[in-house]
Amino acid sequence: MRAVAQRVAEARVRVGGQVVGEIARGLLVFLGVGAGDDEAAAVFMADKIVGMRVFEDAAGKMSLDVSTVGGAVLLVSQFTLYGDMRRGRRPSFDRAMEPVAAEALYRRVGELIRARGVVVETGVFRAEMLVESVNEGPVTILVDSAREF
Repeated sequence: MRAVAQRVAEARVRVGGQVVGEIARGLLVFLGVGAGDDEAAAVFMADKIVGMRVFEDAAGKMSLDVSTVGGAVLLVSQFTLYGDMRRGRRPSFDRAMEPVAAEALYRRVGELIRARGVVVETGVFRAEMLVESVNEGPVTILVDSAREF
């Protein structure tokens, strides 16, 4: 799994002109599910998202996680995180998981985050979404369950 997590003051997702997910302070997380991902990858990703210490403490040091600051997570599926641009100009998505299984793991990550006590809002899987956010910092972190950056 791959995630791009952004610390936000607020974020929302619209589908067909309607807001389907919205948070105030917290993390906007774009999540891609790759071929071969499994329950262990979902647990890894949920733990990383909830434990990510990217919020500032009273001294201005990033040492607090989303739960500690009373924040929420807006989880948005994004298979394009598996876009491979090493050849040509058009991305290949061969390393993304097929949609039915990917949706199950995407939903599982949301469940696991909720089980850790964090409010989770979501987009709509496979929908054309408009995502709005106010990035705080800006702080943007990449997480990959298969390798380190």
